[in-house]
Amino acid sequence: MPEGVRYKVLCYLSAALVLGTAAALTPATAQFPPAPEDQPAAKGKKGAAAAAPSMNGNWSGQLTQVGSQTPYKFELAINARGAETKYPDLDCTGKLTRVGSSKSYVFYVEAITKGAADKGGRCPDGTITLARQGDDLAVGWFGAVQGTTVIAYGTLKKK
Repeated sequence: MPEGVRYKVLCYLSAALVLGTAAALTPATAQFPPAPEDQPAAKGKKGAAAAAPSMNGNWSGQLTQVGSQTPYKFELAINARGAETKYPDLDCTGKLTRVGSSKSYVFYVEAITKGAADKGGRCPDGTITLARQGDDLAVGWFGAVQGTTVIAYGTLKKK
């Protein structure tokens, strides 16, 4: 495995481990209130320029699953009411629940609402970590399918 891919995989695994531990220990909604970028902007608020860039919007790109050579299309919509995922190539959709954030990252738990692997579909529930990088959105996905760890990553562009 090339060194750059190995580094990304380790970063995503670390983020997933932290996320899983935090989610298991406390109720997520009580521990992590919505971030400022997920709330309507307050007019005249000072210091807004210092806030992390918003991840709200419609995003699209491809995810590459570790161990696979074929990426698949991925779409993400984030707004003040919530976040949803779409996997057009796999005929799946999901709902994201925000469970945490840091200065640079936002963490979600994904529940597949169409095409779930445990109901005959192709997509398992998982976790998603996002990081805004300029005009792009870096995505890390982590989950398990029939006892096997699955990791995917990619970069999305705003639609």
